[in-house]
Amino acid sequence: MPAPESTLLQSWHHNAQPWIEAIRSGSIESRQQVTNQAILLAALSRQPERVLDLGCGEGWLLRTLAERGIEAVGVDGDATLVEAARAAGSAQVQVASYEALVEAEVDIGSGYDLICANFALLHQDIIPLLTAMNALLAPGGALVIQTLHPWSAAAGVYQDGWREETFAGFKGQWQPMPWYFRTLSSWLNALDMAGFRLASLQEPQHPQSPVPQSLLLVAEPRG
Repeated sequence: MPAPESTLLQSWHHNAQPWIEAIRSGSIESRQQVTNQAILLAALSRQPERVLDLGCGEGWLLRTLAERGIEAVGVDGDATLVEAARAAGSAQVQVASYEALVEAEVDIGSGYDLICANFALLHQDIIPLLTAMNALLAPGGALVIQTLHPWSAAAGVYQDGWREETFAGFKGQWQPMPWYFRTLSSWLNALDMAGFRLASLQEPQHPQSPVPQSLLLVAEPRG
C-alpha cells in the first residue's frame, strides 16, 4: 500500500483540473465568504514587499497580491496547477515537491517578508518544511498558515492522524485525498520545533455560522 504522502500528491495530480474550476468559479462557499479574505487581510496587515505562496495552487493569492503591487512568488507540487497559475499571469511560480524544498534541491529565492501556506500543509511531518521556510524569511518576516480548524474538523476524534477528504458535494470527478489532522497543540509544537514563536492566532468565522471556518496562525522566527 502506498504511503499516505504519496497518495496525497497523486490525488492532487488527479484533482488539479476540477480544483482549478472550483476555485475560479467561486463554488467553495467557505472560501468565498470567509477564508480567502482572512488570509489576504493577514498578509496585507504585515505590509510585505515580497511574499512566497507555499502550495500556491492555481495562483489566486499570487494574482491578488500582485494587483496590490506586492512581489508574489509561488511554488506547488503539481505541474497542472503551476501551469494554470502561469497562464493567468503569475510569472514567478515553479513546480517543486516539499521534499525538494526541504533538501534545497530547487532555488525559490529567499529574503521573503512573508510566507503564506493557505490550506497547503496536509502531510504528516511538517517540521522540516517549516524549518526550511524559516531560513527563507527576511529579518522581521513572518509565516502565515491557514488550515482546517481542529475543533471543526475533528469529527469526534481529537487526536493527530490521517483522515480522508472525499470532496462530497463538489462538482466534477474527484479522487479521495488523504490529509493529516493535527490538534491545536500539535500545530503549536510544530512551529516551536521549527524555530518559530506564535505571534497571533485567529479563528475566521462567518457571522451566520456557529463554528469557525479555519484556524489562522501567524508565526515569527525566534531569536
